[in-house]
Amino acid sequence: MAARKPAKGKARSKLVKDPKTGRTRKVSYGQAGEAKGGGPRVRPGTAKGDAYCARSAAQMKKFPSAAKDPNSPLRLSRKRWRCVGKKSKR
Repeated sequence: MAARKPAKGKARSKLVKDPKTGRTRKVSYGQAGEAKGGGPRVRPGTAKGDAYCARSAAQMKKFPSAAKDPNSPLRLSRKRWRCVGKKSKR
């Protein structure tokens, strides 16, 4: 199955299969576009990455169901930023 385009305003998408029902759903995540200087928006290991990881760590506490689901947009974005706790690793 070919990957689908992400939803409007989102950078990436992932097709996820539900093991119970066998249905496939599309999960879109990440902010689309480029950074201010024209480079990549996601730069792990930077101060910007640390700020994102600290912000999203609070979201993990606020939304435990999203924190438990490995295919939630929150978890997929944190993986892309390489978050470990409140820090972004290179």
